[in-house]
Amino acid sequence: MTIQIEGKRVSCSVAAVEAALRWLAVRKDGRPLRYLRYAIEDPASESAAALGCLVRPTVSMTTASPEVRALAVWGLMLDEIEQIGSTRELTHCNTLSAAFRLGGVGWGSTLDERFGQLRDLPGVFEIPPPTTTTPMHNAWSRVVSDKLSPCLAKNLEMLALDGEAWRSYVEIARASSLQPQASGWQTSSVNTQPVFLERQLVAVEMRRRTAYRRLTVRNVVACEDGVGGYRALALTGWTGSLAAIPVKGIFGCRVETWPGVQLGDSMVVDLRFPKPLRKGERHEFISLACDDDLDEERNWVNVDVDHHGIAARVVDGDGRVTGGLSVSITFDDCVPEACWWYAEQIEYERVVRPPAGDRHLLEIRRGVVEHTFLEPCRPRGEYGIAFRWPRA
Repeated sequence: MTIQIEGKRVSCSVAAVEAALRWLAVRKDGRPLRYLRYAIEDPASESAAALGCLVRPTVSMTTASPEVRALAVWGLMLDEIEQIGSTRELTHCNTLSAAFRLGGVGWGSTLDERFGQLRDLPGVFEIPPPTTTTPMHNAWSRVVSDKLSPCLAKNLEMLALDGEAWRSYVEIARASSLQPQASGWQTSSVNTQPVFLERQLVAVEMRRRTAYRRLTVRNVVACEDGVGGYRALALTGWTGSLAAIPVKGIFGCRVETWPGVQLGDSMVVDLRFPKPLRKGERHEFISLACDDDLDEERNWVNVDVDHHGIAARVVDGDGRVTGGLSVSITFDDCVPEACWWYAEQIEYERVVRPPAGDRHLLEIRRGVVEHTFLEPCRPRGEYGIAFRWPRA
């Protein structure tokens, strides 16, 4: 199979598509969408070398951003996987879900770990369940070779000639990322707030090395009836212990506070809504956290996902973030020597500066650093921007 793109003939065989899918499936540190975007943004990257046959046809979307092009490929993959599932081949569909981290599951790191999770689900493959992951690997090998790769290759050939035809796949990917079950939705626990965030914007103003003001815009969807508020903590950096700072309601909420459970605990801040939300009802509200202790040194701005998660990034035609988590920090005359974003790292990991050229490093422009997370933010994860201050 050969694809014609802008006067060039680009090889895109079924074997190349299969190799790209296998490369995606064995990634340990992220979901496929992020690698598809890296492949488009950095043609010299490992992702580009591995995924070129998947992303090159999106050149037919002549005015689309890298984000939209990546969404188009991801939507095409999701559509093909759904088609396989619609033929009642549930074994193959479950295997693809594990390989590409689909559905409301906290998937393991390696492909074998994810297949192990399938093995432990009663009746998914055999009764009684198999003692090894060999049946899952065999099913994966068959479905990726015989079904998914040929279908994708055929569609990529057609889509390379018609940029408009990609539109429906972009919408499929966006819809999937906004649905809780496709973006890390997990069973509620005692400490999980019953909301899903379609958008969270965090804007921090630094004074010296302290997060002086932190303005947060949240667009939530209630996950059950009677959601009357949102519990807020503004955790901004390491001070010997994670410290909360006072929070005020700015729009769409009012503040109620009460002491913590244990002596010495921070005050609990509840941002109460004008009226309780019904399940599925949306609400936007804005809060402001202030810290007047300018002697406290902060080494990161952190977002703790203590609810059902945050949607994947969505940006409108003017570049405004309309979905997902976005964090921006404005520094005064005291500017860090380096900034980087982190996702789902524990405390000691996030303060380790990435090496030069690492994709996590962020540029400080006119005293401002910002990052919008491409993928959904999962429940019980922590996301943010860390920084290293110049040494005295």
